[in-house]
Amino acid sequence: MAKYFTESEVRCKCGCGKNGMDSEFMAKLDQLREGLGFPLIVTSGYRCPSYNKRFGGKAPHETGMAVDLACSNPRAYQVVAKALELGFTGIGIAQGGDRGGRFIHLDTLPAPKYPRPAIWSY
Repeated sequence: MAKYFTESEVRCKCGCGKNGMDSEFMAKLDQLREGLGFPLIVTSGYRCPSYNKRFGGKAPHETGMAVDLACSNPRAYQVVAKALELGFTGIGIAQGGDRGGRFIHLDTLPAPKYPRPAIWSY
């Protein structure tokens, strides 16, 4: 599936075991990991429709073209800079509060359904 990410890392966390990750997205995620030279920890990958409803049903993870990565401080900056360089079109930044809850959301969702390119904070 991917060079740097296992299926178990990106499958739905609700227990259904579904993995609907887009292969082109995963190739881009591998490019990101390769370019950064350090491991990336996926905290949320694919979300099945029922699990996605727990997040308001608006989260793009249901498309298989989005992940949340645990990172903070200088590494967060490096992830965002490299993601922009590689053409990720949606970047969400959560860097406040407890260090364990900090993450970067990345996606490659298409416009016009999703306003892209876009960068936002949580």
